[in-house]
Amino acid sequence: MFIDYAEITCASGKGGAGAVTFRREKFVPKGGPDGGDGGKGGSIIFKADQNLHTLQDIRYKKSYQADNGEPGSSNQKTGRAGEDVYISVPLGTLIREKETSRVEADLVTDGEVYIACPGGKGGKGNAHFKTATRQTPRHAQKGIPGKKRNFTIEIKLLADVGLVGLPNAGKSTLLASISSARPKIADYPFTTLQPHLGIVKYGEYQSFVMADIPGIIEGASKGKGLGHQFLKHIERTRLLLFLIDTLEKDPADTYELLKQELLNHHPDLIKRKHIIVRTKIDINAGHEDWEKMDKDYLKISSISGVGIPKLIKQIGQLLDEN
Repeated sequence: MFIDYAEITCASGKGGAGAVTFRREKFVPKGGPDGGDGGKGGSIIFKADQNLHTLQDIRYKKSYQADNGEPGSSNQKTGRAGEDVYISVPLGTLIREKETSRVEADLVTDGEVYIACPGGKGGKGNAHFKTATRQTPRHAQKGIPGKKRNFTIEIKLLADVGLVGLPNAGKSTLLASISSARPKIADYPFTTLQPHLGIVKYGEYQSFVMADIPGIIEGASKGKGLGHQFLKHIERTRLLLFLIDTLEKDPADTYELLKQELLNHHPDLIKRKHIIVRTKIDINAGHEDWEKMDKDYLKISSISGVGIPKLIKQIGQLLDEN
């Protein structure tokens, strides 16, 4: 199951208290203050991991708590610091503060980290407060409390090419035919209920990542159907393929509908480079309305392979131009 959204609570550890102690040595009758500092509280840290592809690991764990720092001790010994808690997330993870919806971090490279809740600082021991007029200070600082925050965690897929089309436009079949991805394929609408990524090779050593994402319906930008669950995943793509079934009665209207849903969701999407693709041309049928299309388009059959090499070549050329 593709888990791409979660809400969690994070709390960092409190800093340890400083110590109030005095030296007691056999031949030192008036030992001075030697209280050590408290240890720093543990932090909550998000870390991007390229080996993860879902939020499954954190979906069912709603709360993360880091350890408190230990108090200081005599002989100016600093208390042990609380252990940090690392939360591993996939590349392309967006971290928002739940209350304000403000984006706190966008983790897109392997190993990138975001300190969501820094641990509280440890308090200073009484050794810090000795002065010429105050030789035996009997006070120390308390540790600073940790921070508690609520976050929403969301994945936006990182792909070079996004497939855009109505349900059953042939997106899954195309992805399966040109990559090792194996999305569910059937002859009924909404067979794709979760995103799939596939790596497509072209040229000598070049490749691109293609995303097959659930189909658009009219009103998707307003949340209808799979709505935002689909549209948010194409925001990072560099190139869009508009896949339109050869049996569509009015392909020009379908193309305009797809563009309008993208425009309603995010105006920048419509500015992306794109290719119109007429799918399923192996079917010996089609509507003459395709002859009225005033846009250039490529004809393909993912089953027979007709037009696929030309499509991959054109995708590669457009990506190389960016």
